[in-house]
Amino acid sequence: MRMIRRTLDGLYLSCGILAALCLIGILILIVVQMVARWTGEVFSGAPDYAGYCMAAASFLAFAYALNAGSHIRVSLLLGIMGKYRKWGEIWCFSIGTFLSVFFAYYAIKMTYWSYKFKDISQGQDATPLWIPQLAMCLGTVVLAIAFIDHLVQLLFTGKHGISQDAIDAHME
Repeated sequence: MRMIRRTLDGLYLSCGILAALCLIGILILIVVQMVARWTGEVFSGAPDYAGYCMAAASFLAFAYALNAGSHIRVSLLLGIMGKYRKWGEIWCFSIGTFLSVFFAYYAIKMTYWSYKFKDISQGQDATPLWIPQLAMCLGTVVLAIAFIDHLVQLLFTGKHGISQDAIDAHME
């Protein structure tokens, strides 16, 4: 079990690191575009690439944020449930699991069809859309894995695995 736990935590951390690298990519793209404007050059497609990086950063960070307790939760409602709190958490994680699996399925399907139809972006860069959509697919699949992971932990151990200290720190 420890090996599985370390692997999943490593997966969430890796996605968080990739999200941070995408944010650094946005910074680099913006600085390069500023320098290009100052020198009279044109860096076509920079806003599009920055948008792709922003979307990738968002989706890749979802699972890491969930695991770290950074997502908005229904802690106030769960706090007043008393002895029924566990059932409330099971309900919340079940809904989250269902929605994340649903979203991951359709994200993969959309990326597949973008690839199959050779769909390209509307911007100057004319990037095949399936390339930036891969980050969204990875992010949604890892988010679904994270929700399943925490739901299974909750069902079998009675604890969901999200750091309670992180949740309490966000509520202050």
